[in-house]
Formats: sequence, structure tokens, C-alpha cells
Amino acid sequence: MKTPSSFNLSRRNALKTLAIGSAVLTVPTIAAQEREAESHYKQQIDFHGLHQAGVITKEQKNVSFISFNVTAMTLAELKMLFKVLTARIAYLTQSENLPVNKIDKMPPLESGMLGGHLDPDSLTITVSLGASLFDSRFGLTQLKPRYLVAMKSFPNDQLDSHWCGGDIGLQICANSPESVIYALRDILQHTSMYIVPRWKMDGFLPSRDIDNKTTPINLFGFKDGTGNAPADNTDLMDELVWVTDKDKEPNWCVGGSYQAVRLIRFNLEFWDRTPLEDQENDFGRHKITGAPIGMQYEHDSPKYETDPHGDRILFNSHMRRAEPRNPDRYTAKLRRRSYSYSLGINTFGMLDMGLIFMSYQKNLQFGFIDTQKRLNGEPLERYIKPFGGSYYFVLPGVKRDEYLGQPLFSEVV
Repeated sequence: MKTPSSFNLSRRNALKTLAIGSAVLTVPTIAAQEREAESHYKQQIDFHGLHQAGVITKEQKNVSFISFNVTAMTLAELKMLFKVLTARIAYLTQSENLPVNKIDKMPPLESGMLGGHLDPDSLTITVSLGASLFDSRFGLTQLKPRYLVAMKSFPNDQLDSHWCGGDIGLQICANSPESVIYALRDILQHTSMYIVPRWKMDGFLPSRDIDNKTTPINLFGFKDGTGNAPADNTDLMDELVWVTDKDKEPNWCVGGSYQAVRLIRFNLEFWDRTPLEDQENDFGRHKITGAPIGMQYEHDSPKYETDPHGDRILFNSHMRRAEPRNPDRYTAKLRRRSYSYSLGINTFGMLDMGLIFMSYQKNLQFGFIDTQKRLNGEPLERYIKPFGGSYYFVLPGVKRDEYLGQPLFSEVV
């Protein structure tokens, strides 16, 4: 028979054993989490290649799109701008020990917001040119991409000139906001003699969706980008996204892509009071699964051929207008890459939130413009108001011994 003292001793030993066991189990878990976090921030996306990164690259969690006006006065200065941009992007997308400023009477060599080490954090910086850069200033007029024009208003637009246009656009993406901001400040520090910011919008995607490798959900609560063509299908990307030597474009455009950027404000208070049935009918998809109405899974075919009168998926639904599949897939000749934004509260006390819509296409007319024309008058227009953005042409990729835009400048007479 155990005495009370021996029972207490056994109990203490059992608790001690449990505690030691828990510690043994816990320590590797914490260490594993630290290694995973370190590995996450060290992930690198190569800046060099036939195409720029950030177009068909898997979406990162954070973006800053910033448009610039060029203040360079000569073609030589413009070339220098792109040489500097190339050098800074190549630097920022690698692991680096950050420089230490030992002269305390001078400004620091960099912002210091990342501490002493720069990790790539899946950073991509995508450089694009606006139609206004091809005016008479630099002798580029005859080299303008065939479909590159200033963005015009569609019927539901309320474009604000303060949020439109620009000679150059930079799309900066990474998996943490600090990496995006650090890169932006670095570029501004090194290029301020050639360009001045015109407008900027910051965006984000749900961390849980990116971490779980599922389709991101937008502020309306619906999956955004389900219909995108697979980026690993090279032939399809050449058909939809990239300019090739078969296209009737200036030679320097091969490897580039047209970029449409649209800033779209959502009326979330109105949307949140809308019945679920109306929300799903407006999109043509079930809200939770993302499946076409009447189907089970997100990527199921909508089977329009079995719904010729639009009884199941309404003819006015967003998915049916955007991509009618008549007769084949990818009738919307583009690949979208969109982010949510939040600017706070407007003067009416309503949430100022919405979407940074970005799409890439080899032909701006057949891609975004024709798709948007099909969407004109859709029921979703009750909840959205486009107010800014622009069209750009994404420069082709760059080899290690070249600089961004070099093929363009080599053709200037």
C-alpha cells in the first residue's frame, strides 16, 4: 500500500517527466518555425531572363504600384535612369549584407528599416512604360508599341486625373510590406534626379490564401483569379501574355506585355446588405467554394452548353460576360493579377477600399479593352466605381550583361 508521501513523490515524478517530454517536443517545433521563417524570407525570384518577373510569377502577399513622371531632359539621362533601375533591382532581389555608414555627419547609406541584412523575400520589381513617354521628348515616338494608348473612360468610370497616367510604372511585390517599402525607398533614393512620383497605391492579398496556395479572396468575399490560364503552360502564355516575333510590334517589344492597371473602389456597406443569392448571381459562382453555380468545385466547368438560356448562370453574371467560352476557353485574352487596397475612410464616413486590378496581355485591344466592353452594364457596377489607373507596356526581360530597355534605345535614330 502506497503512503501519501510516496503517492505525492510518484505524482511529482510523473509531472516532471511530462514537463521534460513537453520541452523536448516544443523546442524542435520552435526551432523548425524559426528555420521556416528564415527560409521564407530568403526565397529569391531571379530578376534576369527573357521576361520580367512579376507578370506570371505567383502572386506575393503585398504590392505597391507607383507611377512616375520622367524629369530627365535628354535621351542620355533617360538611358541612365534605366541603367540605374536595372542595377538597383538586381541588388534588391538578392541576399545582401547592408552597408554600414561610419560617417555620422552624413546621411545613412540606406534606410535601416530591415536591420543589417537584406533578404529577397520573393521580391519582384516590374518596370513598364506609359504612352506619354513616347511623345517628342526623347525621339521614341516611332517606336511606341502598337496598342499603347492613354486610358479612356468606360461608361461606369469616374476617372480622377490625380490617379491616372504616368510615363513609367513600377509594380513592386514581396511577401512582407517592409520588403516592398524598403525597395521603393531605395529606388527613390537612387533615381530622384530622373523621375518624380505621380501616384501610388498599396495592396495586399490574404496571407492565409497565399500560405495555403489557394485562390486569393477579394473584399467582396469571392475568389479572384480562378479563371487564369496556368502560368506553366508556355504556349498558352505566348498566346495570351507575351509579345512574340510573330506579332506586328516593334522589334524591341518581343518578350514584353501590355499592362492594364485599374483602381476600383468598392461600395462595401451596400454589398454587405445584399442577399447572398444576389451576390452569387452577380458573380456566377458560389461564394464559399468558388464553384460555378450548380457545380461543386472551384475549377469545374460552368457547362454553359447545358444552360443555353442562362437559367443557372445568368447571362449578366460577371464570369459569363468576362469569359463567355464561345466556343473555347480563355476568350478573355489576358491574365489577371489583382490586389485589394485600403485607404481608410472617405468624406462620407464610408470605407475607402477596393481593388487594384492588373492584367497582362499581348494585345491590349483583344485583352483588357474587349473584356471590359463585354462587362459594361453588368450588375456588379452597382457596387464598384473605377477611379484611376493607366495602360503601360512591360519591358522585355534583361540579360545579366544588359540593362532594362536597351533593345528600345538601340533602335532610336
